[in-house]
Amino acid sequence: MKPKVYITRKIPNEVFEYVSKYCQVRMWPEEDTPVPRHVLEKEIRDVEGIYCLLTESIDQDLMDKGENLKVISNMAVGYNNIDIDNATKKGIAVTNTPGVLTETTADLTFALLMATARRIVESELYLREGKWQTWSPMLLTGQDIHGATIGIIGLGRIGEALVRRAKGFNMKVIYHNRTPKPIVEKELGAEYRELDELLKESDYVCVMTPYTPETKNLISFEQFSLMKKNAILINTSRGGIVNENALFEALKSKKIWGAGLDVFEEEPLPVDHPLLTFPNVVVTPHIGSASINTRLKMAQLAAENLVGILNGEEVNYIVNKNDLN
Repeated sequence: MKPKVYITRKIPNEVFEYVSKYCQVRMWPEEDTPVPRHVLEKEIRDVEGIYCLLTESIDQDLMDKGENLKVISNMAVGYNNIDIDNATKKGIAVTNTPGVLTETTADLTFALLMATARRIVESELYLREGKWQTWSPMLLTGQDIHGATIGIIGLGRIGEALVRRAKGFNMKVIYHNRTPKPIVEKELGAEYRELDELLKESDYVCVMTPYTPETKNLISFEQFSLMKKNAILINTSRGGIVNENALFEALKSKKIWGAGLDVFEEEPLPVDHPLLTFPNVVVTPHIGSASINTRLKMAQLAAENLVGILNGEEVNYIVNKNDLN
């Protein structure tokens, strides 16, 4: 008898067919609408595996309803949508999809940096709205990128990929990490800094650290007060790492020059959100990994994680592997 699984969003056909080879599959049929909570509560009752996205909160209450649950396969690198401690207590493996989205997310991070620094979105709107009447010396002038100092908070896979892009622009690279990485420093020419020093020195501050209880509101009022007035904040990690009230005040009082954001405390971002009132804030709807090839790879890896656990195979990307009995 094939194990039963539930997929919380419509996934590419080829990935669905792969899972269907090994499992009895039920799937929420919508691609652009999250599965309602009451539906998920019903579907989880008899399945051994859940294939989910960041949009689903897999908490203790939900897990308690899934008495047969063996694996939660998250189609994402982050997993703050899942109660890891409770899953571990119940012997449920939690998997994620690192690695396959590294380069694509680094691309988007640097794209946001460039778009914010050179006022790309603002300039396009200026043209489209018919405001461009003449060339003038200081029209829509932005910040230089080449030769500037970039400070990266969190030097994981994506942070390292961002270093390589920054070096192509002859940028000085400094970083802060939970532990220094001397081998990476030697290979990529990055320099370690304590967080406060990084904030004081950087022209561009890029948030690349995972979201954890320790990193919640890591960048808040005190941190913005340390940054340069010409500094630009870029966040493609998780919204809760940056205190949005503090960011709003920093932009309003011109403590920093601008921000490029792909992630937010509340997602989807409300259209009346105060940060959207600033022309020097460039926003994207959590599309860091959104290239066709990368999303297909993520979907397939999540499927392989799911099937592998249910088949008793060795799986590389088990978040709570060391704590499972």
